[in-house]
Amino acid sequence: MTRREKIWKYLQQQLQFNSTGITTTKIAQDLDLVRTNVSKELNILVKEGKLSKTKTRPVKYFFEKPKNNSVLEKKTTENNQHQKAKKETIFDHIIGKNSSLKNQVEQAKAAILYPPHGLNVLITGPTGSGKTYFAHAMNQFANNQKVITNSHLTTFNCADYAHNPQLLMSHLFGYVKGAFTGANEDQEGLIQKADGGILFLDEVHRLPPEGQEMIFYLMDHGTYSRLGETSKLHKANVRLICATTEDPESSLLATFVRRIPIIVQMPSFNERTMEERYQLLKEMLTIEANRIQKKIYLNEDVVRAILGSVTYGNVGQLKSNVQLVCAQGFLNSIKENDSIHLRFEQLPPNIKDGLSRLANDRKQLSELAHILQAQMVVSPDNSTTPVKEDDKYELPYNLYEIIGDKAALLSEEGLDQDAINNFIMTDINVHLKGFYANKKFERGKDNLHDIVDQDVIDLTKRLEQKLHSEGYTSTGNFLYAMSLHVSSFIKRIESGKPLRKAAINMISMVQDYPQELKFAKIAKREIEKHYHIPVPDSELYYLAILLISLKAEKKTEKVGIVVAAHGNSTASSMCQVVTQLLDADNLTSFDMSLDMSPSEALKRIEEKVQQVDRGSGVILLVDMGSLSTFGEKITQHTGIKVKTIDMVTTALVLETVRKTTLIDSDLENVYREILEFNGYSRTSELKAAQTSQKLMSNKSKENDKPKAILVVCSTGEGTASKIKKMLDNILVDHLIDDIVVLPISVVDMDKTVIDIQEEYQIIAVTGIAHPQLKVPFVPLDKLLQGGGEEFISVIENNASEMFSESIKSSNVAKDKVCQYLTDYFTFLNPTKVSEILWEYCNVIERKLSSKLSNTLKINLSMHLAGMIERILTNDKLSIQNDIDDEKIKQHPLYDAVNKADQMLEKSLNIVLPIEEVYYIEKLIDTQKK
Repeated sequence: MTRREKIWKYLQQQLQFNSTGITTTKIAQDLDLVRTNVSKELNILVKEGKLSKTKTRPVKYFFEKPKNNSVLEKKTTENNQHQKAKKETIFDHIIGKNSSLKNQVEQAKAAILYPPHGLNVLITGPTGSGKTYFAHAMNQFANNQKVITNSHLTTFNCADYAHNPQLLMSHLFGYVKGAFTGANEDQEGLIQKADGGILFLDEVHRLPPEGQEMIFYLMDHGTYSRLGETSKLHKANVRLICATTEDPESSLLATFVRRIPIIVQMPSFNERTMEERYQLLKEMLTIEANRIQKKIYLNEDVVRAILGSVTYGNVGQLKSNVQLVCAQGFLNSIKENDSIHLRFEQLPPNIKDGLSRLANDRKQLSELAHILQAQMVVSPDNSTTPVKEDDKYELPYNLYEIIGDKAALLSEEGLDQDAINNFIMTDINVHLKGFYANKKFERGKDNLHDIVDQDVIDLTKRLEQKLHSEGYTSTGNFLYAMSLHVSSFIKRIESGKPLRKAAINMISMVQDYPQELKFAKIAKREIEKHYHIPVPDSELYYLAILLISLKAEKKTEKVGIVVAAHGNSTASSMCQVVTQLLDADNLTSFDMSLDMSPSEALKRIEEKVQQVDRGSGVILLVDMGSLSTFGEKITQHTGIKVKTIDMVTTALVLETVRKTTLIDSDLENVYREILEFNGYSRTSELKAAQTSQKLMSNKSKENDKPKAILVVCSTGEGTASKIKKMLDNILVDHLIDDIVVLPISVVDMDKTVIDIQEEYQIIAVTGIAHPQLKVPFVPLDKLLQGGGEEFISVIENNASEMFSESIKSSNVAKDKVCQYLTDYFTFLNPTKVSEILWEYCNVIERKLSSKLSNTLKINLSMHLAGMIERILTNDKLSIQNDIDDEKIKQHPLYDAVNKADQMLEKSLNIVLPIEEVYYIEKLIDTQKK
């Protein structure tokens, strides 16, 4: 069952009799899922019309009742919509259709409708001008006109594998078995998948010459060969839409360009009319208003600033800037129920600068003045963008829900509003940084002059020559990055703002790069000489960091990194965060769905390894299971040296990327340093790694054994693992990272304890039985009464006695069982199952004619809950001893347990294995002694 199916099934159960709705937090807690993942799935269900949500905070989701429209009204509405759809085309919804995009729209229609099979198209234009959006519009138009049979637009970005032409060609054309190392079976390519439809080749200038030749052969003859074949065996009826930011005449083969009769030139943002720019801004604000479900207010200066802030990223940059200012406005207006206000004084500096930039162009300012009103109000209209595309500028989660929840949480912690805003805006800016990092700035254009003064650019050019003469080598981004850095520094000086201080860890890191520090001192002297102002030493370290990063970016033999993890988005989510933070170009991910076979996963990961390998080997970061065994196999199949590290976390990925980027190390050095990584902060995931490392280092020290808490239950699994999770969380909250929690079975408990004492210092015990150690002990029923926190406090204070009183009220005990099921089980209905489990205990009582204590009933109920979940999830019990069936049936408790089992089987329609009966007998035996 997928995550979305699991959430949908839960909603159907919970909302059947609940008209008020349910919150994201409640769903995440009940299903033990990550809240941001739940929010993402809920918003997809809303977009699909399956759910509705409130405008209040916290947001609640509910099933909307159908309106009682009459049959006639409904039919009339459908007819009107049908007639309107017949007259309109998708291009009627594109901004600029009658102006800057008029010729482009006519070209697109002609290309799609040209008999008999249409014409191939090349879309050119700068980054962010809407080439991908236009290609999706063309595909929808072709589908609506029924000129293609395959409605799906097959997309391939040629830049993804530009450094590996063989892999690029294999993805595009497919390959045959034995075509290259690792090609173990025939594989079809994207061209075959696009048969009957349209193939969109983005950044087509990155396609190697042999690939272009194969493409134009396909255009001419409709046939192609897979990698490893010598004859054109395969046919495909494919229309091509290509896109490039480069000049086709200089970046593509002439024979390739000649076969594309229609070239559509997309205008830059500044080539659009002011009316169109204003409409684009309004459309993007409407998208945000629909997402927030609040009105957005902004005055003339804010509109001018946002429109003027677009300097090189075109429509894509506009969208990113709108998301940023709306997120900040939402944070600042979080206490207002139905609106947010975007105020000029609260805009980020780079967007504020847009006002003065636009003011320098009087013609554009005059055009905008005829459109603008004193105040612009954008209301949510629940409309959707007509062109469906995978928008790389669109956030994969509801940013506003996250902001609201974080603000509420930080407010409860006692932070003031300024501190909350600073904290959350750091998160918001990660997205903006990701946008800038993924865009290539156009060389040879004057866009840099729009951002910094010519004087700064001239200084930077001289600085680059000076540093090169001293032996420094840099990338093509030096001019852009250093100009921005110098410009920012000069503006701080001119404005009288306090200068930045260099952190201790930054100074320490720079000391490891004496050459770059030497170059930074040269740069510092040049800046002082040019501007006749002193440059403080703190700025020296910032210059050094910049030079280090620019030099490291040029490194061509960087160790590659592949993150592989189970789940639909686990690995890719970690990589997305790290890529945004560190601009990683040697990192890729693989999400292994739970139903994928290990052999298929191995093949796919081999492709990822080949994709990122640059000759220095690859670090494979995995979560668990079969993935951790793939390293040697991948090396055997591909010849690429691979080192594997398991228990991957976002912090571990972050550190691995940093090591491969900032230090000149080979695969072995990076691998060794990552193995010693202890994390940046105290998180539960990293604590497990820290504890493991401490255990390994302490085994040989008899007087300094690692500390352990024992959790005793009947099997050492089910219930024990749930209690372990509870205690792990409490230990994290108390900032305790040197104690490990060990679940054990009551079977052979005494022998197990002796074995554990060989390696661990046992400092406390909880569970269904006390192994008579002189350490604090808390019965399991007391732990469920909230005793966990007190338990840890007693451990910290080295106390020796604890929790002697038992639960006396039967109702209280039963409530504790229900609460336990709610907190720690995913597949059980706590209300229903807790009643059945309590009745199970009552059946045994009646059969034995003997009263069971409430403590025993709680322990037995918890064990049964774990047993039921094991059966439901087909998770077999790990049996440590040989169990004699006849001996189990001869046990004095067997008749009573068997009677209770029959009741359980009738109530829940499950059959208990004989080994489960054994552990139930053992549990009751232990408790009744």
